[in-house]
Amino acid sequence: MKSTSEPIPPEVATAWHEAGHAAMALALGRPVKQVSVAPNHLRLGQCKLNKGTFGPGKDGLETEILILLAGMAAEARHTGVYDVGAASQDLRVVRTLARQRAASPRQVERFERRMLDKTEHLLGDAGVWLAVTRIADELLKHTTISGRAAQHLFELAERDAERDE
Repeated sequence: MKSTSEPIPPEVATAWHEAGHAAMALALGRPVKQVSVAPNHLRLGQCKLNKGTFGPGKDGLETEILILLAGMAAEARHTGVYDVGAASQDLRVVRTLARQRAASPRQVERFERRMLDKTEHLLGDAGVWLAVTRIADELLKHTTISGRAAQHLFELAERDAERDE
């Protein structure tokens, strides 16, 4: 984790943010179409997911929330700071989805906190975190990577982490 006293260039924070989305999606079985840190008029980067089907026992709403929170959580794990402003679009969608699961505002907040804790736990897996690191590095080198490249980096990271255990 970087010291909070040294400024993190926005493209670096964005690379870690988008890599977090991609690695979490792959860890949860969602196929990734493309990951990019090329800014446009709407956002600084994007992780595009392929339309995926969820197998039996998969909670689609929870999966979507975990993927959405993984960007902010991965960026924070790298920079040491939760940038709620940079993740505001993701957080708005999380809030909308959480309202489908919880009835009262207090239940929504507790559900969101539980989902963030779960996101942080999943990112703490050695293979997943190594995948985030490798995807972020590739994004900083190439700006945009294919879903196939992200999948390859994820699989290598999982294998390398298992080997190192």
